[in-house]
Amino acid sequence: LGSGGREHALAWKIAQSPLTGKLYVAPGNAGTREVATNLNLSPTDFDSVQKAIKDYQIDMLVVGPEQPLVEGIRDALEQNPAFADLLIIGPGKQGAQLEGSKAFAKEFMLRHGIPTAQYRSFTAGDYEDARKYIQSLQPPYVLKADGLAAGKGVIITSDTGEAVRTAEDILLHQKFGKAGDTLLVEQFLEGIEMSVFVLTDGEDYILLPEAKDYKRIGEGDTGANTGGMGAVSPVPFASQELMQKIESRIIRRSIDGLKKDGIPYSGFIFFGLMIANGEPYVIEYNVRMGDPETEVVLPRIDSDLVELLRNTATGNIPAQDIKIKPETAVTVMAVSGGYPGTYEKGKTIHLPENPGLVFHAGTRFEGDKLLTNGGRVFCVTSFGESIRDAADKSYSVLEKARFEGMYYRRDIGKDLLDRS
Repeated sequence: LGSGGREHALAWKIAQSPLTGKLYVAPGNAGTREVATNLNLSPTDFDSVQKAIKDYQIDMLVVGPEQPLVEGIRDALEQNPAFADLLIIGPGKQGAQLEGSKAFAKEFMLRHGIPTAQYRSFTAGDYEDARKYIQSLQPPYVLKADGLAAGKGVIITSDTGEAVRTAEDILLHQKFGKAGDTLLVEQFLEGIEMSVFVLTDGEDYILLPEAKDYKRIGEGDTGANTGGMGAVSPVPFASQELMQKIESRIIRRSIDGLKKDGIPYSGFIFFGLMIANGEPYVIEYNVRMGDPETEVVLPRIDSDLVELLRNTATGNIPAQDIKIKPETAVTVMAVSGGYPGTYEKGKTIHLPENPGLVFHAGTRFEGDKLLTNGGRVFCVTSFGESIRDAADKSYSVLEKARFEGMYYRRDIGKDLLDRS
């Protein structure tokens, strides 16, 4: 389920498995059409999803985006006896609260001793308390809408007035609608971000390759937050010592915490981390793979993804080792002019011949014409012996690609060169 770059990467990898018979993507994009059959239905239209599973005799459902998980697609399917044998990758509504509610996630972390930034939460009736709390802190300020806000619900500012106005906009003027019914004001952690991913059956887990993504629209990490402008894997500062801390303090405690709380969980967990003075802290959980991190993580996996997913869904994770390519992967996202603000769709896309690994995000075909159909349009993933080598290969493809208004960051991975 899904239509972005993450779903194209998942479909591309799933299609390579000898265990895959027929593969369908709903609704998909111009890229998924090349490796699967697209179905024109919404991932949150559960009736249509159930009909498609029945009509096409689907054995396994992989849920790409967060919205259907938070809305309870797994629960809806599990309540239907016709789908008793369906393998589902993605948690139920309760587990999906790790992403669906930042307050739920914070309380979970505190309960289970998982390192995270200090915080307080407020509702509309507490606006005056929120204002006073912000004014009592040292800048910068981190404000988060509790619910899903399409990646736009986190605001970081060093301006006290702007922080107070943001709290007012979220709590009193419902800037993010119901997603902002609760506001979190959080301690700012100084450090460097990275993302870690696991597949878990609720008992054990498989650690997938880590990645670092680039959220800001402008070079040098400036400008507005986006869904992600590029990603790098592996992460050069992810030493064995750091990864051991992440596994023991964060991953293991999270999976044990879900068990202790009686929350069944089967699928991906994405740990958005801040590394501050060599110590890992959880900024956020996602209950699915990240985008564009998926576009560097999956190409580095040499194992059969369908076998990994089947073992996750059937509770057989320890039976599986995972093989990882040692090379570095760098992906760079091409976006529409004006993104993440307003942008036009329907621009003709020209890709060079043999462009290598291109994952489509916001694309569609009209006849045999490839057109833009979203803010993030496609990304180019390349392998290399180093970050610079892999990035150069991706940029050489992007230099030959074009559509009206096309933009991409030219510094993906550059900040990591001195750490390589």
